[in-house]
Amino acid sequence: MTLKEKFETKSSIDTTKEAKVFASECEKIADEFAIGFGEWCIKKRVDFFDDTEIGETYTIDGFVSRYKVKELLEIYKKEK
Repeated sequence: MTLKEKFETKSSIDTTKEAKVFASECEKIADEFAIGFGEWCIKKRVDFFDDTEIGETYTIDGFVSRYKVKELLEIYKKEK
């Protein structure tokens, strides 16, 4: 299921046409956010660190700290 379809099914708007418009707008916002996160990762020079039993880890500070993707996302959200 695409992101747009997920928004359509979760939408509390009664009419299908309004739900589709709402889902399209949400998809645009999500796309812009994803692009922003990707660009932030490039600017911060996020590097692959290790693939451990708990999953892949990354670094943004010269291999001093290790982060999961979700943790990187939280750092990005705090900075924005």
